[in-house]
Amino acid sequence: MKKRNLGKNGFEISEVGLGCWQIGGDWGNEINKEKTFEILNEAVNNGVTFFDTADVYGNGRSEELIGEFLNNTHAKIKIATKFGRSSNIFPDNYTEQALRNSVDASRKRLNIDCIDLLQLHCIPTEVLKKGEIFNWLRTLKKEGKITHFGASVESVTQGLLCLEQEGLQSLQVIYNIFRQKLTQELLPQAYTKGVGIIVRLPLASGLLTGKFSEKTQFSKNDHRNFNRDGEAFNVGETFAGLPFDKGLKLLDELKMLCPQNMTMVEMALR
Repeated sequence: MKKRNLGKNGFEISEVGLGCWQIGGDWGNEINKEKTFEILNEAVNNGVTFFDTADVYGNGRSEELIGEFLNNTHAKIKIATKFGRSSNIFPDNYTEQALRNSVDASRKRLNIDCIDLLQLHCIPTEVLKKGEIFNWLRTLKKEGKITHFGASVESVTQGLLCLEQEGLQSLQVIYNIFRQKLTQELLPQAYTKGVGIIVRLPLASGLLTGKFSEKTQFSKNDHRNFNRDGEAFNVGETFAGLPFDKGLKLLDELKMLCPQNMTMVEMALR
């Protein structure tokens, strides 16, 4: 596993991190503690040193299980969590006290004194434009409750707004073979400013594994079953915003471009 620094003056982490949304069990079959620890151990054994979670994944369940895992491993893992999408906050109840309460609750669940990276969690554009939330994050950093802060965004516009903020350590963005718009402006600006990039949906909700077909069936509680075209939440999340059938057709073309010594997953991640 190769390592990289997450942003200028940031910390070193593995190139591939582990997204821990599924551990919360919100949008699919619940994963029990035994299976969770099996996943986390497998990641660590393969050199992963970065876990990404959020306060709302399973209403704190993902953080709690990660916290328990950290107490039972000698591995040095950097933890990123998020704030901003809980039902009592989103879309219009962003206050400094709400942020403080969320950070303290995350620290408790994760069993850590200081959060390595706290990310704003796809919060409304208007709140990003207002900007005061970044001052609150800077205060928490000074107090030693977080080491760095960043933002998970849904659009290039939101990402560019965040890049205007002093002290932003990272941006988490949707980026994969199907979603390349970021290469034109956002990624060059992030590079110039020394802001790290965390890629989410690199496999487009599993589409880029190459394992799906027209006969693929998802369970009733799987978000890929009811959000194929973005009906339930942001249209760019599931399958990178592509209709499932169109994604399959494009996948057939991509398979023809895949080198013989690579799987579709390896090509997609590269």
